[in-house]
Amino acid sequence: MESRRVAQEGGKGILPDDIESKPLIGVPTRQSADLVGKGAEKSQWRIKSIVTVALTVLTSSQAILIVWSKRAGKYEYSVTTANFLVEALKCALSLGALWRIWSTEGVNDNNKLFASVDEIAVCTIPAALYLIKNLLQYYIFAYVDAPSYQILKNFNIVSTGVLYRIILKRKLSEIQWAAFVLLCAGCTTAQLNSSSDRVLQTPLQGWVMAIIMALLSGLAGVYTEAIMKKRPSRNINVQNFWLYVFGMIFNVIAIVVQDFDAVMNKGFFFGYSLITTLMILNHALSGIAVSFVMKYADNIVKVYSTSVAMLLTALVSVFLFNFHLSLAFFLGSTVVSVSVYLHSVGKLRR
Repeated sequence: MESRRVAQEGGKGILPDDIESKPLIGVPTRQSADLVGKGAEKSQWRIKSIVTVALTVLTSSQAILIVWSKRAGKYEYSVTTANFLVEALKCALSLGALWRIWSTEGVNDNNKLFASVDEIAVCTIPAALYLIKNLLQYYIFAYVDAPSYQILKNFNIVSTGVLYRIILKRKLSEIQWAAFVLLCAGCTTAQLNSSSDRVLQTPLQGWVMAIIMALLSGLAGVYTEAIMKKRPSRNINVQNFWLYVFGMIFNVIAIVVQDFDAVMNKGFFFGYSLITTLMILNHALSGIAVSFVMKYADNIVKVYSTSVAMLLTALVSVFLFNFHLSLAFFLGSTVVSVSVYLHSVGKLRR
């Protein structure tokens, strides 16, 4: 009774000093919450930085390694076996990621490896498209150099956008259509040749192959997205696994059709070198890096990586392949970079 009277004296509650000075256990303070938020933000920034740098380096070195792997203007190794090893490595990486998920989360309907025949069969179409596109990726270097390839491959943005509109019925913003016009203008400007009677540096065959590659890449990408979004809860590593399995199967068919005699007589790894091995590793990691960018970063990061990669490829080619960095190429690559950025901004503002 005495303590109650003291507490209520003067109409005011009086709290003991020892209770007032101690924070409640288990209740996070504002300072600790800020520290946790800053820590999470710093960790996210670190992941984005690592992924961005990795994708930029892999993208910029991809064309350089393909050109560097040639000897006297020819590939001494079989490009079909190289493609097969790329698909096999990506398949192994996807399976390794699944094994890690199974060990921590267990196996469930969304991450189990086995699926219905219908779900697996649809992976054959993008796998076949990627096969043709990847083979063309080697042969186009008979007509273009590494920097020009990095410029021309951006045509897949146009093909992807148009196919999105036709197949998935998605509308494109005015900014995106303007970006397409700038992209075509930038690619053309970068290929202007003032040192000869030929207007463009890249011959007609190179342009045709670049356009076909863009169409195949866009169609395969749109089709793959449609497959994956049909069942969004499905683990992406499972879908990638089956896509890469069919990629391996189609590449085996390509080996039999195109390089069977050479492989049987000289061996599967004939003509391989350290550069070839690095090229295969680069192609496999590039495919995985794109998935990580879309998961841990965003489309803007991918855009910046692509733009910086074009410039890095040009600068490195100056020293490795005596590439002439003309004013037209610099202006064209700048316009392409702006158009890629505008396309991304237009996509985000739809």
